[in-house]
Amino acid sequence: MRRICFGSNQWIIVFLILSFTFAGCAPTPAPTPEPTQAPVPTKPPAEVVLTMGSWRVEDVEQMNRILAKFHERYPSITVKYDPTTAPEYDAALRAQLESGAGPDVFYLRSYSVSRTLYEKGYLAPLDDLPGLMANFTPEMRAPWATEAGKPYGVPFIATSHGIYYNADLFKQLNISIPNTWPELLTAAQTIKNAGHIPFANATADTWTVAELMFMNIAPNFVGGREGRMEYLSGKRCFNDPNMLAVFQALKDLEPFLPPNQSVVTYSDSQQLFLQGKAAMFLDGSWDIPFFESSKPSFAWSIFAPPPPVGQPSYLTFHLDAGMGLNAASLHKEEARLFLEWMSTQEFAAMLGNELPGFFPMHSQSPTLQNEQANTLLSLNQGRGTDVRLAWEKLRDGSPDAYSLIMDGAVAVLNDKQQPQEAADALQTGLAQWFAPAQACGK
Repeated sequence: MRRICFGSNQWIIVFLILSFTFAGCAPTPAPTPEPTQAPVPTKPPAEVVLTMGSWRVEDVEQMNRILAKFHERYPSITVKYDPTTAPEYDAALRAQLESGAGPDVFYLRSYSVSRTLYEKGYLAPLDDLPGLMANFTPEMRAPWATEAGKPYGVPFIATSHGIYYNADLFKQLNISIPNTWPELLTAAQTIKNAGHIPFANATADTWTVAELMFMNIAPNFVGGREGRMEYLSGKRCFNDPNMLAVFQALKDLEPFLPPNQSVVTYSDSQQLFLQGKAAMFLDGSWDIPFFESSKPSFAWSIFAPPPPVGQPSYLTFHLDAGMGLNAASLHKEEARLFLEWMSTQEFAAMLGNELPGFFPMHSQSPTLQNEQANTLLSLNQGRGTDVRLAWEKLRDGSPDAYSLIMDGAVAVLNDKQQPQEAADALQTGLAQWFAPAQACGK
């Protein structure tokens, strides 16, 4: 056998070749794993409490149920309902806003009162609020918007006016629902002759004379919204035959009010009706829950105030309350979420059913479960509707139409003024500052 000999350099080359050969056959070492990153904890949303100002102390339980539904949708946001009595609300709210301690969101009166708050910078504009433009018509937004249509409030509550009546007594006395004003007076005389008080209304609480009586029946005598617009444009004076007819209609009711009615309060009137002592009550839809909870011993319902003979029928359907956002709120983002939710159908349905007689103003009306609320709402069908006569523009100066109407109507019912004198005082007072009233007779 021939021996193969290698030199020193050759051995080095062989060694390198063998090293690479055996290295290719060795298992590849596993990569060193990177250290696992600890999960970053997600910070829960900060808990926010929004305060809501309101003039409805009667609605605490119902509003809390509505607000609880919003809390389910947004668990980090709680809305605290913090009402003030209605007579004190406007002054209390203004004081809070002026001191910088106002609620985050709050009830807004329609037209002049809320517009003044916006012009003074207390209300945030809402023209970019999702859902507001899509879910409410311009007519529903108008009471909480500028002349140019820029909204500063979400339409919230509409209320309707009518005449509550004791259905059992009407049946007993064989009285049909009156279709004309003379028929209403005839029914009242029949009730009085039978020993009952025809109407529970009275004048001790003077606001009730303006809102429950005068502005309840006024649309039928002035011609609804179209007639009201003629006063606002100067085509009519405020002591014209139509306005005089409203004061005269109140005078027609005077013999049918409770004895000593000048000392009978709103609460007294409610009890006269609930106890069956008075057969009728000119009132608003907001009393439906109160009357139902009082469980009177008789069947009752509501009918529309009837018009004069040969005239079309109108009903006061008042755009009553909006919801505004405090421009100084520290929680505007959360408050806007709440206002956006108010524009939804979920909110509309809860409002209409938790507070029967308070009607949502959404373009798509929800189904209401309350029989009396549906009865009152159905009265809108086939009738013209309008807001309370004194609200739009007529409260912007002094003396305002609301005060003049209230004082005149109370005076007429207490035999201190004749209807013509009350109408003349309304025209003279408004002519001091309202340009259309100044030019209407020229």
